[in-house]
Amino acid sequence: MKNVVAVLRERGFIEQTTGDKAVSELLQQPTTCYIGFDPTAPSFHVGSLIPIMVLAHMQQHGHRPIALIGGGTALVGDPSGKTEMRQMLTPLQVDQNAEGLKRQLARFISFENGQALLLNNADWLAKLEYIPFLRDIGCHFSVNRMLASESCRLRLEKGLSFIEFNYALLQAYDFLHLYRTENCVLQMGGSDQWGNIVAGVDLIRRVEQGTVYGMTFPLIITGSGEKMGKTAQGAVWLDRDRTRPYEYYQYWVNTDDRDVLRFLALFTFLPIDEVMEVKGIDGADLNSAKAVLAFETTKLAHGEEEATRAYHESASLFGSRVVRKEIMPSSAIHNLARSETLEVTRAVHEHSASAVDLMVLPHSSVDEAQLREGIPAFKMFHMVGLANSGGAARRLIDQGGAYVNGRRIETFDTMITDNDLTKNEILLRAGKKRYHRITVRVG
Repeated sequence: MKNVVAVLRERGFIEQTTGDKAVSELLQQPTTCYIGFDPTAPSFHVGSLIPIMVLAHMQQHGHRPIALIGGGTALVGDPSGKTEMRQMLTPLQVDQNAEGLKRQLARFISFENGQALLLNNADWLAKLEYIPFLRDIGCHFSVNRMLASESCRLRLEKGLSFIEFNYALLQAYDFLHLYRTENCVLQMGGSDQWGNIVAGVDLIRRVEQGTVYGMTFPLIITGSGEKMGKTAQGAVWLDRDRTRPYEYYQYWVNTDDRDVLRFLALFTFLPIDEVMEVKGIDGADLNSAKAVLAFETTKLAHGEEEATRAYHESASLFGSRVVRKEIMPSSAIHNLARSETLEVTRAVHEHSASAVDLMVLPHSSVDEAQLREGIPAFKMFHMVGLANSGGAARRLIDQGGAYVNGRRIETFDTMITDNDLTKNEILLRAGKKRYHRITVRVG
């Protein structure tokens, strides 16, 4: 089996390590590693998926991951990446949030038979005595070095509270505790955690003369320049009561074209060689890849049944996307696609039937009243996804590549109406191979 470091690197997870060669050699053998998650909310959002996926990859490659719920550190608040002090939570809020995170982690990581551990640092941090902690742990930290760290430096202008200043000590102590009790030798986290991770590595070297390692992941910025997981409606949550599985599916199916390849590598377990086939594709094939991405991510977060339901609900509203079996055939979405194969109509057979034999014919429904009034051809082709924009639809028509029921459309503003219905359907075609079936929605 390939070394997990190589897998994480080729999929885009690794930003920095305390030593690439040393970490790679460490992970040649089964290793205990951990990532901390502060329970500041009752649910993860998609911005938390990077560390969750890394723990899952670790487990799949024979390592023992520890998901550390920060029940103790959440009472302090991590200043990393924040311009203002986090809202202080009560112990009851922290405990309730922690329960929600545990349920979601269990979808990605198996905790059976000790394959992974789910721990809460409140179990040891809450028992610390202040004076012994300062004497035994605080003496190993340089204030000058801490103030120079990025997490502190960014906050100094607006003010850094003393309680937040202690966060790095507590996280370093977590690493020391896990090293002592679980033989944990690798801590991982987001890029903003680098200073805290290095502090833990240094503490273990000073206190236990032990050698441990660190790894960080990049901050994910979308192709449009926005932080991963943010939408106009707010965060996209893994909790189905906050973000319905259908809405979760829609978030992924609407991924920016520039992010599809990267997100398939990061947020699915599809074979990397299949994922890399997406490089350079566009148009309908890229839409196929987006459907695969949406299905696989929803399956991981909510299960295959919910992913299937979201797929069908999306298809009923917007039309199912062509999912060619050549596009990442390992995805279970192809079973759905095959089950929905439609009989190709006589019009299709008359116009290059062989081109659609292996396809699922996508379909949409249009309101009866809207069709009676008429829809300009360029708008219809854009609406159903046969063109990426109104301008692209106009060019398609001008170049003679747009057809209705096998009839070439001559002008972009040709009205498509109920007069074009054949057996209550309209068949659109773009070029030689791309079809879309329109049905009438009554009422």
